[in-house]
Amino acid sequence: MEFKVPTMAEMMAAGEEPEILFWVGCAGSYDERAQKITRNICKILHHVGLKYAVLGTEESCTGDPAKRAGNEFLFQMQAMANIEVLNAYNIKKIVTGCPHCFNTIKNEYPGLGGTYEVIHHTQLIQDLINDGKLKAEGGESFKGKKITYHDPCYLGRANGVYEAPRKALEVLDADLVEMKRCKANGLCCGAGGAQMFKEPEKGKKDVNIERIEEALATKPQFIAAGCPFCMTMLNDGVKLKDKEQEVKVLDIAEITARANGL
Repeated sequence: MEFKVPTMAEMMAAGEEPEILFWVGCAGSYDERAQKITRNICKILHHVGLKYAVLGTEESCTGDPAKRAGNEFLFQMQAMANIEVLNAYNIKKIVTGCPHCFNTIKNEYPGLGGTYEVIHHTQLIQDLINDGKLKAEGGESFKGKKITYHDPCYLGRANGVYEAPRKALEVLDADLVEMKRCKANGLCCGAGGAQMFKEPEKGKKDVNIERIEEALATKPQFIAAGCPFCMTMLNDGVKLKDKEQEVKVLDIAEITARANGL
């Protein structure tokens, strides 16, 4: 399926406005694994006929890693630059593929002059299912497949979004199994707080190994994620445990796209 993803600049030039802006994020732009998730979110947006656009080269990092690593000055510089672009385009609603971007734009940007309605892609998928626009038919069947879902910290505990990703999985008729630590008691994948970009401190065990052991204890065929950082950590854990053949780590958007034959 080939289609063009319009940029805000192109849309503006044509005198049009999108219903929603898709904020791709750094991982979604540059990380090879996360690029696949980005493509799937676009496929879903295209499939349901939502009028959307991306910023393209005008998008820069939200500033989340800088802020979490303690560089408030750099964060504010990055945030202000983004807010200037978003406000110039009169953006009202944003969907993100990453909980870190979601949390930062939703909760940190209003204080700097950027107030928007921000949703995570799992919430968008839930809305589309509720509106009857996404059916989970015409594609791969997940019926009876064992899936366990890992709650990203910035989606779950930081913003209380637990239902949307599970709703997207429930519609598949799959066997959804919860890990021992889930929802409000979820465990970090090990990449949060800018840990993604540095080596872990000395300890008894890496956090992602602890988490993957919990996930594998549910004997899943699929581990569902909703965050590009979690995706990296969970994938690394599966590789380390030599379970790549039996267990696949997929984003909610990828599972949804597959189920709908996109």
